Amino acid sequence: MRVHPEVAEALAGGRPVVALESTIIAHGLPRPDNLRVAREIEEAVRSHGAVPATIAVIRGEVTVGLDDSALETLANADDVAKCGVRDLAPAVAAGAHGATTVAATSHLASLAGIRVFATGGLGGVHRGARDSFDESADLSTLARLGICVVCAGVKSILDIPATLERLETLNVTVLGYRTGTFPAFYLNDSGLPVSWRVETPAEAAAVLREREALQVPGAVVVANPLPEDEQVDPELHDRVLREGLEAAASQRIAGRDVTPFLLERFHSQTGGESLRANVRLVLRNAALAAEIAAA
Repeated sequence: MRVHPEVAEALAGGRPVVALESTIIAHGLPRPDNLRVAREIEEAVRSHGAVPATIAVIRGEVTVGLDDSALETLANADDVAKCGVRDLAPAVAAGAHGATTVAATSHLASLAGIRVFATGGLGGVHRGARDSFDESADLSTLARLGICVVCAGVKSILDIPATLERLETLNVTVLGYRTGTFPAFYLNDSGLPVSWRVETPAEAAAVLREREALQVPGAVVVANPLPEDEQVDPELHDRVLREGLEAAASQRIAGRDVTPFLLERFHSQTGGESLRANVRLVLRNAALAAEIAAA
């Protein structure tokens, strides 16, 4: 594992560092927006007092903290594997490029000694999981890692009640940031409550310190909703989701193929509004993560 000198120096000196995932660069955003947004996310971390550490596999080498050349490689290459934890060893052995998911980024950040991670949204339990057993590896990975993940909840296309139940079972602490309800990525309110609420980065940091002192297993998820005026229009959202689910059923799309199908529907049917919301929430999460890391 290669750690960028700036990141290594910050960690050695006890300065705040925020891990960033790379799937959004390689798979989540279209070109050339992906490279521009990747730079903006890193700048959001810097401007709020921390050092960014984007994590990826570059030519078979796990890299914690990408320089601009590596960011360009990741943004423009056509052969970037999507790497969960189980995919890291094969990608490294093959000398491949790999973009890390929430699970893989959390795992590698923990290995590097980084305690705070910013992303867009968590993976979760998929609709119909009772039959498909389709559940993101993000959940089981966070159950074993002592990392703070700042996110905008989980995408509304997932089974949010089941996801919250699994997080509870797995001892993952969920904090609402200035909210008593769990956000739903594009929407700022899923209608489902969270048990604990924090109002400031310092309050979130205090929870992290006490978790370590008490040796409590599992991650701390800080759920940071979009402001109401920045979310996707709820009526538009509900219509696109309903029609997307109906289309998936009629085309017999099932299992792991449902999520990318629905996300593509959102991108095409909301006039780009879902994509804009995605970028806004990631930037907000990066800024908050930096403030928590500094606190």
